[in-house]
Amino acid sequence: MTSGGVPTVHVGDVPEPSSTAILLDVRENDEWEQGHAPGAIHIPLADVPTRMGELDPDADLYVVCKGGGRSAQAVRFLLHSGVEATNVDGGMVAWQQAGRPLITDDGRPASVY
Repeated sequence: MTSGGVPTVHVGDVPEPSSTAILLDVRENDEWEQGHAPGAIHIPLADVPTRMGELDPDADLYVVCKGGGRSAQAVRFLLHSGVEATNVDGGMVAWQQAGRPLITDDGRPASVY
């Protein structure tokens, strides 16, 4: 599926992060600290151009932010750079609403609202 010319996937169709599937979270540090998906890679949107080398080019890349806007920007940039990527529709808000797992690095209760 595409939304605004960007390949998009429903949050329920995003596989668990693994060696073949990367969930790239492009939210800011404070948003990440409030709660994120287990196994996700955190690279804030502004840092994506300089940190693309941290992403496995052979893995399926799913990009998420809070609601879908910043991740769509990241996907456009990545596609323009020759990296296949898919936007997660609805972002981490949809992730939490769908009951997908959320964690924090310090053990506090996680929430993206």
